[in-house]
Amino acid sequence: MKKVAINICHGGFNLSPEALGLYAELAGIADAHTVYAWDIPRDDAILIGIIQDLADTADGEFSKLKIVEIPDDVEWEIGEYDGVEWIAEVHRKWQ
Repeated sequence: MKKVAINICHGGFNLSPEALGLYAELAGIADAHTVYAWDIPRDDAILIGIIQDLADTADGEFSKLKIVEIPDDVEWEIGEYDGVEWIAEVHRKWQ
């Protein structure tokens, strides 16, 4: 199973300064001020570990983070409405 991080409250996905600093440290990024939560892949193993270890302390302002497990073979995308996110299987789309 693959683990993916999402936000489950209105506001949007974000990490606390502590979580961003820890991510930069563990990812070997010299300047933590260049790390933005929205640039980190949601299935990044370092991100998942930080959210699991820090629990609510990892939540950024106006966010409540959750780890969702999905099958490894699913092509997925994150859907969002007003900051609340979910994971959906990718399907064909036409416009």
